[in-house]
Amino acid sequence: MSNSNLQLTMDGREKGNVGNIILKVIIYILCTFLAILSILPFWMMFVNATRSTTQIQATAVSFLPSKYLFSNIGILTSKNMFRPLVGFFNSFIVAAGATTLAVYFSSLTAYAQVVYEWKFKNAFFSFIMAVMMLPGQLTLIGFLQMCYKFNLTNNLIMLILPAIAAPSMVFFMRQYLVPSLPIEIVHSARIDGAREFYIFNRIVLPIMKPAIATQAIFSFVGSWNNLFTPMVLISSPKRYTMPMMVSLLRADIYKTEFGSIYAGLTLTVLPLIIVYLLLSKYIVAGVALGSVKG
Repeated sequence: MSNSNLQLTMDGREKGNVGNIILKVIIYILCTFLAILSILPFWMMFVNATRSTTQIQATAVSFLPSKYLFSNIGILTSKNMFRPLVGFFNSFIVAAGATTLAVYFSSLTAYAQVVYEWKFKNAFFSFIMAVMMLPGQLTLIGFLQMCYKFNLTNNLIMLILPAIAAPSMVFFMRQYLVPSLPIEIVHSARIDGAREFYIFNRIVLPIMKPAIATQAIFSFVGSWNNLFTPMVLISSPKRYTMPMMVSLLRADIYKTEFGSIYAGLTLTVLPLIIVYLLLSKYIVAGVALGSVKG
């Protein structure tokens, strides 16, 4: 190779390296910008929790904390309708119960869709896909009529049981299982005498751990933040969830304490932030695996 060709090759490589560096810098800048946009609402919520109502009304947007955090928390806890321990307990019972039922039964349904061969298998999957298109508010009237008919209002169990039917989670679990579960393992376990539930609980569930962790986080967050259904079904203060208590803070006819409302929102969101920080790696891994394998 002549010196001129060698020089051209080296120049091309240097230009390619410079181009890659520029591309990486652009990607890093874009990711940093998107990260700031994602964190900014939470930061503003925390900042407003440390400001007084007068400050919030005078300047709606501020990025610097103030000194009224404990004052706002004191106002918050002095209200009869706001009992954080009761709200946290009820919200945790609902979120944990709904997440457990949704994850387990959705995984079981997806397992049946993948492993078993039966006549209406494809039609059943199409039905699940069709149910995904229906908004939850569409079936709410019938659900409410059933709850009132059987005297099941003011009962947290009615916020938990409907989570068994989670068509979008079934779809995600099925898409994950199709390439991840070797059918030969199931057949071998059956030959060895293992029963179906034993195969599912001891063999299939460990394989589905990334998908289960991801969907469990999404389901927990969704159940914790659910406000519409509890507001319709629950009227007893002993059964109020945390979002219900925060929403009722604006019902004060004398004065709306915006600082205490933001403090309540911060208390409500804080457990979700902690859960996300602890389990964020499962979200990334599970979503990536589900999208690639699906």
